[in-house]
Amino acid sequence: MAPVSLATPPAGARTASRDTAEHRAADEATALFRADVIFGLSQPQKALPPKYFYDAAGSRLFDHICRLPEYYPTRCELEILKARAAEIGALAGPGASLVEFGSGSSIKVRLLLDAMAEPAAYVPIDISGPHMRAAVARLAEAYPAVAMVPVEADFTQAVRLPPLGEGGRLEGRRVGFFPGSTIGNFTPEAATSFLAHVGEVLGDGSALVIGFDLAKDRAVLEAAYDDRAGITAAFNLNLLSRINREVGADFDPGGFRHKAFFNGTENRIEMHLESVREQAVRMGRHHFAFARGETIHTENSYKFSVDAFLAMARHAGWRQRAMWTDPKGWFAVAALEREGEVG
Repeated sequence: MAPVSLATPPAGARTASRDTAEHRAADEATALFRADVIFGLSQPQKALPPKYFYDAAGSRLFDHICRLPEYYPTRCELEILKARAAEIGALAGPGASLVEFGSGSSIKVRLLLDAMAEPAAYVPIDISGPHMRAAVARLAEAYPAVAMVPVEADFTQAVRLPPLGEGGRLEGRRVGFFPGSTIGNFTPEAATSFLAHVGEVLGDGSALVIGFDLAKDRAVLEAAYDDRAGITAAFNLNLLSRINREVGADFDPGGFRHKAFFNGTENRIEMHLESVREQAVRMGRHHFAFARGETIHTENSYKFSVDAFLAMARHAGWRQRAMWTDPKGWFAVAALEREGEVG
């Protein structure tokens, strides 16, 4: 029998340790989910964090939303990225690492990876592990020379980039990618804090390519968040099914309806789940009463002017390198840089 070094556990021990760590992380995520649900449903205006939309079913539904005729942000952003990919590649420089906050459309990631000179790594950070890993597996086949390092985590919280490259550092420039209009899910104050957080994660000398939705006609906005096919409604209601399954509530999804409208005072789309009758929901020892017409506020999507967005970015420590919009002026993509030495 060959001797086993105490410094190097056998393969079975490593696997068991990894499985234990994964189970512990899953238990912690479930406990946080439960705490967030209890807190949110205990408020005078009941609310749930939109990050919990994205279980496997929610992620599939959102992919469907992005293909809907009413949902313009994806088409507008893709138009911009296709037209400006070469400029983004030049901004990244050779051997850069692309760090995506949220595992979004692989089409957008491919546009950037194709435009970058010998990209070293793709590092998506997302709370929906299965959806992210499936997307990364597809990308790995197409980009065998690029290190694929998915990080299952809440990208709004403290997170460290994994050690890659010589000396345990990500090779080349670190380029953050935050596509879509997700920055609009934050209040302006929280969005500024998040942009500062992204800068801390990426470090000095990094860059950030970020999409944001521009203010426009109310009818266009409301149609995008309340499509005729009912896919956004299913996406919103799926959150209740996830709560039932993962934290033991007894929501009747049929007792709620999707509601989306533009709040002109706050310059944002609001999504709610409205109770269609008087009812009570139980989750363990917690009981939550709903009056008919009472809502759970599930998402905000703020709409910006270019000047307002850049003011937030500057306050968070970023400077503008470039700004692009689609021909209609409905959507914008900003290329930002952070002061400091590159690499």
